[in-house]
Amino acid sequence: MPSRSAAVLGKPIGHSLSPVLHRAAYQALGLTGWSYTAIECDEQGLAGLLAGSGPEVAGYSCTMPLKRQVLRVATSASPDATAIGAGNTLLPRPDGWHADNTDWIGIRDALGAAGIPAGGAVTVLGAGGTAQAALAALAGAHRVTVLVREPSRAGELLAAAQRLDRPVTVAPLSERQHWLDADLIIATLPAGAADRFADLPFRRDQALLDAVYHPWPTPLATALAAAGAPVVSGAAMLLHQAARQVELMTGSAAPVEAMRAALLAAVPGCAA
Repeated sequence: MPSRSAAVLGKPIGHSLSPVLHRAAYQALGLTGWSYTAIECDEQGLAGLLAGSGPEVAGYSCTMPLKRQVLRVATSASPDATAIGAGNTLLPRPDGWHADNTDWIGIRDALGAAGIPAGGAVTVLGAGGTAQAALAALAGAHRVTVLVREPSRAGELLAAAQRLDRPVTVAPLSERQHWLDADLIIATLPAGAADRFADLPFRRDQALLDAVYHPWPTPLATALAAAGAPVVSGAAMLLHQAARQVELMTGSAAPVEAMRAALLAAVPGCAA
């Protein structure tokens, strides 16, 4: 098989675990001619990087701050990425670059693997691209509340909710009752941003998916687990979104267990 290359793009990018996951997949699949690197790239540099990419490129994973820019530079986009309003994957096509979003699949499959239904009353923390992807994973929810530090800045999330036909209520992050009324909490905030809410009286019949995976466990995850609630880390979400990217880029079924083992070796205790 001819040599192929792929990479994760973003800024900063040195912390990314995508190379660990994708390289493990290539090794398990016997793709000896494939390589996967990390490339620092911001929103202004993305179009130029794509224009300079050669025919050996199988695709790019895209992380912050590129998830909305991906849709601006792509020639085409999947229905999922279009509805969500953000992408994390770019694939070469004869007519240009095709955008896709596997973040929502990562959320869906991480919850599913833990036996946590993505239904009932759900509270989503944050309004960025990952929160928009979370909305796509919540087809079974009967109520979705999005808590943000500044509700006036949730316009793009509300637009995504409308495209996804997923009615949401937006409220300030500080309204603690929305935390306690939730069957499922999905935290998409940066590390540390939810720590001050770890003193809430959580219950065992709640559940948490926290997009943070390092350091793990977060104070929020520790608090939910202490209450007896099931908790899923961002490492599981990262694993499952990367698995779908591997399938899109290679055309082969992802070796999820090999990828999980590599992730656990790279970040012991990450709860993947």
